[in-house]
Amino acid sequence: MKNWNDIYPRPSLKRDGYMILNENWKVNGEPKGAPWNELRSDDSLSYEVTFDTGDFPLHEGKRMRLNFGAVDQLCEIRVNGFEAGWHEGGYLPFSLDISDYLKDGENTIYVDVTDELSTDYPYGKQCLKPHGMWYTPVSGIWQPVWLEEVPDHHVIESVRTTPDLKGTDIEVVTDAPSYILSYMDGDEEMTLRCSNRHVRIDLKHPHIWTPDDPYLYQLVISTDTDRIETDFALRTTGTIERNGRRYFMLNGEPVFLNGVLDQGYFSDRFLPEDPEEYERDILRLKSLGFNMLRKHIKVEPEVFYHYADMHGMLVIQDMVNSGKYSFMRDTVIPTFLTKKLKERKPSKRDRYRRAFFEKHMLETVRHLCSHPSVIGWTVFNEGWGQFDSERMYEILRREDPSRFIDTCSGWFENERKDCDSRHIYFRTPVLKDPKKGKVLFLSECGGYTRSLDTNGGRKTYGYGKAGDEKGLTDMIVGLYEKMVLPSIENGLSGVVYTQISDVEGEINGIWSRDRKVLKADGDRLIKLFKKVYERFEEKIR
Repeated sequence: MKNWNDIYPRPSLKRDGYMILNENWKVNGEPKGAPWNELRSDDSLSYEVTFDTGDFPLHEGKRMRLNFGAVDQLCEIRVNGFEAGWHEGGYLPFSLDISDYLKDGENTIYVDVTDELSTDYPYGKQCLKPHGMWYTPVSGIWQPVWLEEVPDHHVIESVRTTPDLKGTDIEVVTDAPSYILSYMDGDEEMTLRCSNRHVRIDLKHPHIWTPDDPYLYQLVISTDTDRIETDFALRTTGTIERNGRRYFMLNGEPVFLNGVLDQGYFSDRFLPEDPEEYERDILRLKSLGFNMLRKHIKVEPEVFYHYADMHGMLVIQDMVNSGKYSFMRDTVIPTFLTKKLKERKPSKRDRYRRAFFEKHMLETVRHLCSHPSVIGWTVFNEGWGQFDSERMYEILRREDPSRFIDTCSGWFENERKDCDSRHIYFRTPVLKDPKKGKVLFLSECGGYTRSLDTNGGRKTYGYGKAGDEKGLTDMIVGLYEKMVLPSIENGLSGVVYTQISDVEGEINGIWSRDRKVLKADGDRLIKLFKKVYERFEEKIR
């Protein structure tokens, strides 16, 4: 079993010369082994940790950066009493240059956090009073922290890869006048000196990335002072027309996305204790026949996406919602009465939230866009905080032309979207009449519960009840046979079953919260999903 000290937190931009700071913190004055990865509801938290330059010295010609995976929601950072910087928003990484505040010997880092669960910022499923589909909030430092040495000039700041089936376009952000790319093309080692920010690599022996053969090319980028390791893959995604209908596409061919909703909770934690549990989750899903997961309203540490790249698990990434939620308008009316609701007109007081959501959306894309596993984006989910959805589509499309966009997952109609995206619970109708030119996508369904009596007295929640393994499996099989399989005849190209595991009182997982119990019959699910893929292949021929 590994812990978070055993892995480098940022696999897409890996350097030598770093020090993990995940231990020996104080939180509100009390000693704490690791400061992060616990569910809290505190409005304010004060962190401090010390490190010695004797253990991690700053060398001549180098600068020291302090990196945070994520801190929720607002934080100010001080080093040895000096103000070093601040950050807002709880789901994305950030870095600070702290070189000028260091001294020989012992140094102290202070992080003061405020988290009032403001709906002006992305907050996902966090709630001060957890119930139903709303969960215990996380506050403060909840992802790894590390120090890193970088050169004082000619630093490689970021790398973005945009592949096709013959090679990849690469954008390298650096102040160096030139840099060197090194990679393998078949058995041939290639070295290319570049002086432009944008460069194209065409491969003589292209090895395509697929879910069954997730081949990653290793790439080294170096300047005269800096060196990073990353990887890339050859694949294309988006949508494609076949036989008069629009389908999801992978590598130039229609693909059926058989997925599961993944909200990223592990027992009573926002992260697994062992980071390799992400890898095990992916392998569990693949062993049953799932080929996709929808990462629901959470941005994970980057190691999760790296494991998805390694094992060929397709990922649809949700943006993290902000704004106020109305149970009646956002759930009851669209679920039981009508889905043809218009999005609310935002108030003038809502300008800051809207601007921050747009900024956070673009930063999320830039953070994850080089991962081949990420094949699509969800902008808004079931109307929560939805605004200017057509404009958001256009902004996101300009930023990333290579992936499909589910603008409004569930309901609240707009015209600018790639998917006719539907959430259907409690019923199993055959889906018909997709919007013209859109992919028919059952982006949420199922949610059947099976209690294992491990809920700690919480009131349980779900969308239909089964008493045992056979009962749950019968319900899942029935859903696919009554709704999914016949809907393939009408152009259905993807389904997302709710959900991978139980979360607190929401007990509609395929697995238990601790992943120790598969609550349905795995052999029957394997046979079911094989039938789904075969039916889809017959349809698109």
